[in-house]
Amino acid sequence: MVPDVSTGSSTLGLINYLFGPGRRDEHTDPHIVAAWDMAGAPDPGREHEATYSQLARRLDHHVDLRSRELGGHKPPQHVWHCPVRTAPGDRYLSDHEWAEVARRIVSATGIAPEGDEKACRWIAVRHADDHIHILATTVRADGRRPRTHRDGQRAQKECRKIEVEFGLRRLKSGDLTAPPTPTGAERAKAERQGEDVTAREWLREQAYAVAAAVRSVDDYFTVLTTLGIQVKQRIGPESGEVTGYSLAAPGDTAQGKPVWYGGSKLAPDLSFNRLRERLPTQDATDRPQYIEDPHMPWRRAEGAVRTAHIVLDLGDDDVAQGHLDAFGDILHNLARATHGPHRAELQAAAMAFNRARRSAIRADHQAAASLRGAAKELAYATHQPGGLGIALIFAALHLARAAANWHAQRGDQQQAAAAEQALLHLRTGYQQASEPVLADLSRRAPGQQTVDRFESTVRKAIPDHADQILADPVWPALATTLARAETAGHNPRQLLSEVAAERELDTADSPAQVLVWRITAQPNKRLQATRSRSTMATPIVSAPQPASTAVREQSADRSQRQARGGPRHGR
Repeated sequence: MVPDVSTGSSTLGLINYLFGPGRRDEHTDPHIVAAWDMAGAPDPGREHEATYSQLARRLDHHVDLRSRELGGHKPPQHVWHCPVRTAPGDRYLSDHEWAEVARRIVSATGIAPEGDEKACRWIAVRHADDHIHILATTVRADGRRPRTHRDGQRAQKECRKIEVEFGLRRLKSGDLTAPPTPTGAERAKAERQGEDVTAREWLREQAYAVAAAVRSVDDYFTVLTTLGIQVKQRIGPESGEVTGYSLAAPGDTAQGKPVWYGGSKLAPDLSFNRLRERLPTQDATDRPQYIEDPHMPWRRAEGAVRTAHIVLDLGDDDVAQGHLDAFGDILHNLARATHGPHRAELQAAAMAFNRARRSAIRADHQAAASLRGAAKELAYATHQPGGLGIALIFAALHLARAAANWHAQRGDQQQAAAAEQALLHLRTGYQQASEPVLADLSRRAPGQQTVDRFESTVRKAIPDHADQILADPVWPALATTLARAETAGHNPRQLLSEVAAERELDTADSPAQVLVWRITAQPNKRLQATRSRSTMATPIVSAPQPASTAVREQSADRSQRQARGGPRHGR
């Protein structure tokens, strides 16, 4: 059961919507199921002589009294609105049951505490099987405003109790770190414009992607601007420094003016203060300089992700939360730098994990500097990594699973569910990317004599897992991978012992696949030695790709739609 509290300023306007046909004629039988006074609340849905204006006047009775005291001005945002919806698959609730739900919610939120004769006036309107709308005017009979602090949280808490008592699907409790949901008006506007997502959701997606790629707060604002997003910074009157910001999507206007969303209204960790915690305030000068090894960003990211997996087991929640937040950056930049049919799954995984990267635990961003640095380098990567990219996806898959378990152990239900959703997308993306590569490696297996030698090596290096590895259909691909590693200057037995040391080999369904990708992620020792000799004579570095270019590519498809005359805000 999901409540969604909001406020407004027009009682009559909301009544017109609740008793009207709906935006798509979806309101089939609007009627009042509960009210502050069932005898005194005109019901335009069931009483032919009742009008919307009559009901509005009855609800606004105390508001009008209060407005006369205020010189004819009504209190701001005096209309309280809370739709309450059952989850898909829940049983049908009768009008009597919905009435009880409404009374419990207005009591729990402070609108009309039980037994309070001077409470606010309210009604609950039902116009569909699966939900009601609670409307209240927030001026009490004694002229005071109700105590509705944290009303959304209190409504959620009461709904959890109702679910248990009514035998409904038990939804996951939040911890006030979820991003604000789009309003009904925002959703209707997106639908009219032919958009799949609202402006708020589109801006949130863009802001996360940009924050993952840039190296400073200044770059963050600059790159958002290059994407066509309007940026308005809030400057402190005394300090003259930036204290906050708002964004507006291209073409998203109301009455000819941009519709602005503050960073914290997109998501709590997109507020200016949260961004400043993990990004410098000045333009960073330590751009990555790569000796001619285009695989280095991918290799560093893969190693950093596997290290983060170990960090989750160390028991320091602040440090672990910092690594989970940085892992979100890895996922966004991995999706940006990937090409192929699995890219869509990686993008979906990054978006899903945005919820898992936030919790009530304050993140230690400094402790995760290495992982976040690897994420930034990945944003500059241009070279197609082949199997190394799959190795990174494979490592990310295991970290997402560990993140789900970590959150579940701490009771973070929404975060655990988000990590599980990201895991599903990563697993699908991994399968799409790995299956043809593993098949090709199997076809290129070395001769039988070499395979027999590697079989003996596996039995000596990893005796506890040897039988399972050698019986795995992926064994021919692993034999090819070992042959290539040997050619690259590695000792196969030593290499197997090293890459098998981490715990995933004990829990993996296919240890052979684990070994394939861990060995793939190892550097080419012969090539390293050659480059080392070369750079001692003539140091050569390659310039990284600018962050603005890197992130702009992520939105190229949307920009093309906008150029063709597509939806106004380019989403």
